[in-house]
Amino acid sequence: MVRMELLVGHSPDPDDAFMFYALKRGKVNAPFRVREFLVDIETLNKLAMHARLDVSAVSTHAMAYIGDRYYILRVGASMGIRYGPVVVGKGDKPGLVAVPGTYTTATLLLRLAMPDAKTMELPFDKIMDAVSNGVVDAGVLIHEGQITYERHGLRKIMDLGEWWFEQTKLPTPLGLDVVKASLGMDVATEVKRALTESLRYATNNPEEALRHAMEFARGLSLEDTRRFVYMYINDYTMDMGVDGERAIKTLLEWGADERIIPRTQVLIL
Repeated sequence: MVRMELLVGHSPDPDDAFMFYALKRGKVNAPFRVREFLVDIETLNKLAMHARLDVSAVSTHAMAYIGDRYYILRVGASMGIRYGPVVVGKGDKPGLVAVPGTYTTATLLLRLAMPDAKTMELPFDKIMDAVSNGVVDAGVLIHEGQITYERHGLRKIMDLGEWWFEQTKLPTPLGLDVVKASLGMDVATEVKRALTESLRYATNNPEEALRHAMEFARGLSLEDTRRFVYMYINDYTMDMGVDGERAIKTLLEWGADERIIPRTQVLIL
């Protein structure tokens, strides 16, 4: 019997690479084959809005526009406690702030925390240079920029994850793994099981998975890669739990209450 092939999208970043490693390399049993598509998170968000991917990493913010077209998996979430995207600059005032995409959670958090901020979009990996060179006054850093900005002479204006925790006492619900609802609940359940096994393999064989993650670390040392991976591969990644589910719903409801995003219902599997 020919196994189903699923088009799986995720970011070319160390934490996603770590999580998907065993599934990608066939080290876990799955009733489907993986056709991988690697691209930045904002592009994944837009593709998911058009239901172009079978399985994808997406921003929690984007679920306001995706709605019931995808199931949210309890496994695979990127959440942090008291940390998250960092607003950095050379001075104290944010001025013009570069953000890593309209539909990223980082942008929604900024709009909630600094509703008067003027923003412009830049590719996430160009924001630090834009701030350093004075093209913008401040920028919201995601991915490895969260741990390297001080080396570039930048200072923290606000940690949006820390701000979020002060407001809600919940983890910062940054990214999610989702499965196209039209594939059916049975397929979604199998993806959830396989991704759980992939994560378990990586956490049980960390050096092997970290070596793979290093290929996507954009120049980070092994120790920096390890630090970044374990910021977002944590207990919430294996199962977001009650607090993780509350965090997702709180973010989407708050954004809707402020009329930043449309109100939507999501299904967490």
